[in-house]
Amino acid sequence: MRRIAVYCGSSTGRSDIYEQESTKLGKALAERGIELIYGGGAVGMMGVTANASLSAGGKVTGIMPRMLQEREIAHPMLTDLIVVDSMHERKSRMADMADGFLILPGGAGTMEEFFEVFTWAQLGIHKKPIGILNADNYYEPLLTMFDHMIREGFLHESYLSMLTIGRDSGRLIDMMEQYDPPTMQRYVND
Repeated sequence: MRRIAVYCGSSTGRSDIYEQESTKLGKALAERGIELIYGGGAVGMMGVTANASLSAGGKVTGIMPRMLQEREIAHPMLTDLIVVDSMHERKSRMADMADGFLILPGGAGTMEEFFEVFTWAQLGIHKKPIGILNADNYYEPLLTMFDHMIREGFLHESYLSMLTIGRDSGRLIDMMEQYDPPTMQRYVND
């Protein structure tokens, strides 16, 4: 993989572990020569990940809607900042540029971005790896929800093989690089 889109929070959360894991991820991407594609912000988990990658000599591209850039929250030190007209264009550009997606702890926006690329994988729109960094067990409730969706017949169990889940960012990237997309099948009532 040459580029990974990272979706994460615009705050750092309550646990120091989230910030520590963001730092580890940024460094791991730079050390592997993988470009970080992200929302372009200087704050929260976004800023921490970008700073760590830049500090380790990595390439970092931010994609930010004009309305957010005008609020002066764009990271000033990026390798490249692409300014777009809307949030929809931001997500589309990030998805097009990325060879894979990695989800860190975050809020509603992070979840929305994750579910979009996960849904696209289920529909066969892309065959790129999707990693979830389960820092400090942040995503355990989501994993429990997936089990509930499967039990209730709203998610086919095989779709979970489209996700790579781990607690160590370096190992997670390694697993994502070995991702072999499942053969698409047609499931009734999914």
